Amino acid sequence: MSKNLTTRAEDYSKWYNELVVKADLAENSGVRGCMVIKPYGYAIWEKMQAELDRMFKETGHSNAYFPLFVPKSMFEAEEKNAEGFAKECAIVTHYRLKTDEERPGKLMVDPNAKLEEELIVRPTSEAIIWSTYKGWVQSYRDLPLLINQWANVVRWEMRTRLFLRTAEFLWQEGHTAHETRQEAIEESERMMNVYADFVQNFMAIPVIKGLKTETERFAGADETYCIEALMQDGKALQAGTSHFLGQNFAKAFDVKFANKEGKQEHVWGTSWGVSTRLMGALVMTHSDDKGLVLPPNLAPIQVVIVPIYKTDEQFDAISDQVNGLVAELRKLGISVKYDNRDTQKPGFKFAEWELKGVPVRIAVGPNDLENGTYEIARRDNLSKEVVAKDGVVAYIQNLLATIQNDLFAKALDYRDTHITEVNSFEEFKEVLETKGGFLAAHWDGTAETEEKIKELTKATIRCIALDRVEEAGTCVLTGKPSTGRVLFAKAY
Repeated sequence: MSKNLTTRAEDYSKWYNELVVKADLAENSGVRGCMVIKPYGYAIWEKMQAELDRMFKETGHSNAYFPLFVPKSMFEAEEKNAEGFAKECAIVTHYRLKTDEERPGKLMVDPNAKLEEELIVRPTSEAIIWSTYKGWVQSYRDLPLLINQWANVVRWEMRTRLFLRTAEFLWQEGHTAHETRQEAIEESERMMNVYADFVQNFMAIPVIKGLKTETERFAGADETYCIEALMQDGKALQAGTSHFLGQNFAKAFDVKFANKEGKQEHVWGTSWGVSTRLMGALVMTHSDDKGLVLPPNLAPIQVVIVPIYKTDEQFDAISDQVNGLVAELRKLGISVKYDNRDTQKPGFKFAEWELKGVPVRIAVGPNDLENGTYEIARRDNLSKEVVAKDGVVAYIQNLLATIQNDLFAKALDYRDTHITEVNSFEEFKEVLETKGGFLAAHWDGTAETEEKIKELTKATIRCIALDRVEEAGTCVLTGKPSTGRVLFAKAY
């Protein structure tokens, strides 16, 4: 099944696009720039959603839902945010269509149905949510307000790519209001850490925690915390962001509270989000030229069992034994599929589940029944082992944990060997083109230099790592003083 997959070495971008489609994760839709997430892809997203939702609720957050449409005047209230998203906004101007009399069966905009005020299709929900919070917050007793929304948003992207950049995508967005500046900063950092925990422990992707530069910061934020990951082609991917909004939105929407002394103050805000772009990160970090490689913690099917038989009697005997194994594994919370289709041969099934990245595959035939064994194959390193029937459940349970850990270790090793310190602009350009990855370089702290480096190399400052060492140096481009290295990379 995977014979026609372009290899990563041939064309990484083409490999990614083909894999997403051939592994049944998603496909392009009839709407420009929008995707259809297919059942197998959506099953992965549901597992991501379930884990993140659990983590949000454990940190005190509740889910709510806010409108898709934002009145234009409301959207404009926080100036930086409005300007930052203006070029990506889809706008509703009319509320009705009518039959075109000159072209039977065709519809046209009814000129008499123009909206009094145009509506923005949300690219993000700060405006509508903060306008709502004004009615929810009167006193310090109403704080903190810890709300999350699972939703879709629209950003009119010109160059789209399945999961990584689409005109409409799914995400969650947290929006919180606090009594003090310090509480809001702590919330921003807490949610960055929740994201890092999820991406590392469930997606098996190592991340670097950091702060964005002012140029790369979320429009309307005082500070943006981020987690940055590295893909197999040496490009970075922003895996999640958490924004300290200061009092910017509270002032724009007049969200005030009476403090303990009875004085009126503006609240302090945060917002934070991850999206279906994480699906792209999952594909690109672990997968190979044979197809998807999924970490067990997020695989919709963790174990697939394929029977090998020639007669109905053999099939019935195998099925009797396999049904018992399936029941035992499911009791442990392991998701199992017994692929007993009689329309496909075992070889086809092996290739299909390999392409779809199922972590563990079990083959069982008449000889296995006779010998009391199973043949167990790992998807991550393609190794096989014959395991005795008696200890197979514990073996599989341990194997899933091993695969999860090994995938993280492999990705971490790749990431760590692709962080390179560079001390001159010539070295910067050479490493960027020949090796890629993160370039740890001194920068003079100015937006002008940041923009010039981006213009000359297409590399951006991914983050100022939170654990960076303060050290005196000189900027790789200008030679001006620098107090520490920042991480540059080409990025998705």
